[in-house]
Amino acid sequence: MVVLALVQAKAPAMIANIVFILADDLGWSDLGCYGSTFYETPNIDRLAKESVRFTDAYAAACICSPTRASILTGKSPARLRLTDWLTGRPDQPSQKLNRPDFQQCLALGEVTIAEALRDGGYRTASIGKWHLGESPETWPEQQGFELNIGGFNKGTPPSYFSPYKIPTLTDGLPGEDLTDRLTDEALRFIESSRDKPFFLYLPYYAVHVPLQAKAEDVRKYETKAAKLPPSEAPEFRKDHGCDVRQIQNHPVYAAMVANLDENVGRLMDKLVALGLDKNTIVIFTSDNGGLSTSGGTPTSNLPLRGGKGWGYEGGTRVPLLVKWPGNTKSDSIDRAPLISADFYPTLLEMAGLPLLPDQHLDGVSLVPELQGEHSPKRPLFWHYPHYSNQGGAPHGAVRRGDFKLIEWYEDSHVELYNLRKDPGEKTDLATAEPGQTAALKTLLYEWRDQVHAQMPTPNPDYDPKASPLSSGPRH
Repeated sequence: MVVLALVQAKAPAMIANIVFILADDLGWSDLGCYGSTFYETPNIDRLAKESVRFTDAYAAACICSPTRASILTGKSPARLRLTDWLTGRPDQPSQKLNRPDFQQCLALGEVTIAEALRDGGYRTASIGKWHLGESPETWPEQQGFELNIGGFNKGTPPSYFSPYKIPTLTDGLPGEDLTDRLTDEALRFIESSRDKPFFLYLPYYAVHVPLQAKAEDVRKYETKAAKLPPSEAPEFRKDHGCDVRQIQNHPVYAAMVANLDENVGRLMDKLVALGLDKNTIVIFTSDNGGLSTSGGTPTSNLPLRGGKGWGYEGGTRVPLLVKWPGNTKSDSIDRAPLISADFYPTLLEMAGLPLLPDQHLDGVSLVPELQGEHSPKRPLFWHYPHYSNQGGAPHGAVRRGDFKLIEWYEDSHVELYNLRKDPGEKTDLATAEPGQTAALKTLLYEWRDQVHAQMPTPNPDYDPKASPLSSGPRH
């Protein structure tokens, strides 16, 4: 998730603070304000009442590191050649294709949003997950952040309870919770920066595996799960050989979501207590869809299909709340499609800083949209030339208007869906709509050429009898 804070743009004497909260692996339907009835998120739902809630916001990738790189640079993962989590899933004999030799860190030559805001007079801090390079020379301190707490090469926390074994975070008392601790650090940064504009990038590790939560919270949701009425639908269904969760009823995951929600509430309350809530923009989002096919399959993304690591909507559509006091209409809904690269130019314009069009090549400012001037629909693109640990296969996709086309790279076959009528991607229209299919396929191919997208290559060691690292689509 992301929370973003800024000063009211319509008051020139004020300079906006920015708080950007990015949840990890939080699914589109994991919040009460997005329809969940099992998970309890009263604080985030309260934020939604004060925000614009986007229904069609997308992560730049179905997996974490590429989306994070896109947020920070305003570029698509394909253009950055950073298209998988770092260091990536090794090639396997069960794969028909091998992955390209993709970038293993966020290149230091990129001018990140943190660098742009720092140069514009902001204090900058990254508190939480980084996962954009192996060596310390590629960590937040080298990418425009004056403060790095908790960010290092790994994307999975060794533990959600102290001792954390994170080199950039001192251990707390035994049993201290990681999400609580990161929030403590964020509150300290806000307090110390209250007299100067600040950019707080707060990428929580939650709700990424390992599935660990406070015992009392787990007990609460175990009791709640036991009282759920019998469901007519199965708990899991098969999709391309994978078991996909259909029901939200996992007590540990629910407890992790609740803890995340509690800490978002602490942040919002602190802004009010310090008198910063009126000049702080808050953006809340996630880096990809919910984990529904592996790692304990803790959540369901229904009514969307698939989840993290997949090219379907459940893998890339994410919650997004934007609170911009004095500019956005509270408790409103916006159905405009948008993508991670858009945050960079949006934040610059919100902060009153000049745009950097040579940097944020793939993003557009959402300021007009946020102020009620609905912008023309533009195509959105995805490129994932990898096999995911969650069962996904190499693919590319494009959405234009209501239609979305997915191309599977193993055999170049395509699927077409009308997302307005069929958000669950149940009815493939590729044959029934040949004109739309051909037009979107051409658009996708032209975009890949434009960004010099790296493609997978045939695997000379392919063995169809080999056991895959995780079962998944084979086209």
